[in-house]
Amino acid sequence: MHSAPRALCPHVEWAVAGVLGTRVSLDWIRQPAAPGTWRSEFSWQGQAGTASKLASALRGWQMLRFEVTSEPCPAAEGERYSCTPDLGIFHAVTGIHGDILIPEDRLRAALTRSQANQSDLESEVAKLLGKPWDDELEPFRYAGEGAPVRWLHQVV
Repeated sequence: MHSAPRALCPHVEWAVAGVLGTRVSLDWIRQPAAPGTWRSEFSWQGQAGTASKLASALRGWQMLRFEVTSEPCPAAEGERYSCTPDLGIFHAVTGIHGDILIPEDRLRAALTRSQANQSDLESEVAKLLGKPWDDELEPFRYAGEGAPVRWLHQVV
C-alpha cells in the first residue's frame, strides 16, 4: 500500500483479511510523498488468482495508491496490479524473469490505433507496459521514515 488516508487503514486491513481468510495487522508509517497519508508493505502467500482478488478488494476506494504482485508458479504466470486515484487500475501478466507479457491482440490493437493516427505507437506501448502508473507511483515507492527499502535496478 503506497498511500492511504488514515481513516481507510483499518478498512484496507479488513479487505486484505477477507481475501486471505486470516487476521491481518499491517505496520503503517507516514507517507512523506503525500502528507496525511500512510503506507505499508505486506508479503502474502496464496493460490493462483489471489492477487486479482486482493486488487479487486482494494480498487473501490478512490484515495488509495497500491500495487499487488504475484510471483509466477508452475500453475500460473505472475501478475502485477498497480492502482492510482487518477489512472485507475493497471494489470499485467509477468513471466518468470519479471518481464511484462503483452497479449498479441493488445499489441495489434495498439498498432491499429497508431496507424489510424489515433495515437502514436510509443505512447501505446508505454500504456501496455504500465509506464503512466510507474511514473505516478515512483515517488511513493521510496520508503519513508525507516521503512525497509528494496531497490530494483534496470538490467540492459
